[in-house]
Amino acid sequence: MIDVMPGVEIPETDVRFVASRSSGPGGQNVNKVNSRITLQFDLAASAALNEEQKAKLAERLHTRINREGVLQVTSQKHRDQAMNRAAAIDRFAELVRDALTDAPPRRKTKIPRTQKKKRLEEKQKRKEIKAGRGRILD
Repeated sequence: MIDVMPGVEIPETDVRFVASRSSGPGGQNVNKVNSRITLQFDLAASAALNEEQKAKLAERLHTRINREGVLQVTSQKHRDQAMNRAAAIDRFAELVRDALTDAPPRRKTKIPRTQKKKRLEEKQKRKEIKAGRGRILD
């Protein structure tokens, strides 16, 4: 089970891993070993998420979801396939967690009167400096 957040766990059976050759570190080994891991998660077929959560993920992660509705996360940071697999799982959990978490509502704040006054005074000073740069008429 991939623990995303409290109350949301995705079974590893819903996730597919595809290995391919990495362009990352590894020297000559990079040409022989499939160390890059692509985690694929079929959003529509998952029973771990309800429809509301699926809609939220589809909306917020639309750039990472392909036409077939599969969310893809790739990792090639490490030279080892197992480490890249763990990194892909961590990144996937982080992406899903961030997409499902709602941002707190923004509270409007009022700009203090002294700050407005200071800003206008600075603008006036700047105006005078620039006006002094003009041509001098005799």
